[in-house]
Amino acid sequence: MDLNAAQMFVSVVQAGSLSAAADRLGIPLPTLSRRVRELERQLKVQLLERSVRGTKLTDAGTRLYEHASRGIEALAEGEQAVMSDQARLKGRLRLSLPPTFEPWWELLATFQQRYPDIRVHVYTTERRVDLVEDGIDVALRVGTITHETMVARHVLTYRHILVASPVLVERLGLPDTPDALHRFPCATWSAGANANGVWSLGGQVFEPKALLTTNDYAHLRSRALAGEVVTELPPFLATKAICDGRLVALLPEHPMPEQHINLLYPSHRHPSAIVRAYLDFCLQQMSQLTDAVMTRT
Repeated sequence: MDLNAAQMFVSVVQAGSLSAAADRLGIPLPTLSRRVRELERQLKVQLLERSVRGTKLTDAGTRLYEHASRGIEALAEGEQAVMSDQARLKGRLRLSLPPTFEPWWELLATFQQRYPDIRVHVYTTERRVDLVEDGIDVALRVGTITHETMVARHVLTYRHILVASPVLVERLGLPDTPDALHRFPCATWSAGANANGVWSLGGQVFEPKALLTTNDYAHLRSRALAGEVVTELPPFLATKAICDGRLVALLPEHPMPEQHINLLYPSHRHPSAIVRAYLDFCLQQMSQLTDAVMTRT
């Protein structure tokens, strides 16, 4: 059954005539009459008896009206409930984040303070999730975006920092060139179990003989704080320790490449009010977040 035609039929019954219903719906009378006749042909019954005084329901029309009017009313209530929830921003937000991305923990806490009726589910993984298949509303990605079916909103650019503990620097000296790092024990980040990390320092490629490779920056920070290795860290994991004197930034004149952070959502899915609020909130918070935890080096 054509739902639109059924809704027009209900409107005719409630208005008392085709012409009154056409005025109420804001559609041409011939169009309304044609759609009701098509519905009758589809159901193979006469629904309305037409006369100069208006329309009258047949027995079949009465039965259809009783059921269809209840269904349309329920649909209208459902539509109103959804619109009301969106207006109050009440519902669930499903996010994907990289592991140990600490600035976003604070950002999400602030977001939920502003929107207390939004329940947030966070899926933490290094894997590039399929947003549609995994049911993710928005994913945070670090690096180049190549997925053509995703919309990317750029939110931040930063650089990793090469660090070591003051104890290690005192023992082995302060390196003045990338080649000087050969005398240091190093640990690198690597996505694969069999891959070795490579550092680009001021455009110069340096291949450390790493005694440890891992895809966990918190592990690298722990080993650096223990005075065991030189390693690279995102600034949000290094800044506080540098300010406290527990880590030293190395080779600042040889900066590491820029890292780009984007928020991704499916291009074919119209973003809900909750998703739009989250995207806007993240963009609004970036300048404050950058000042607070990204650039205090």
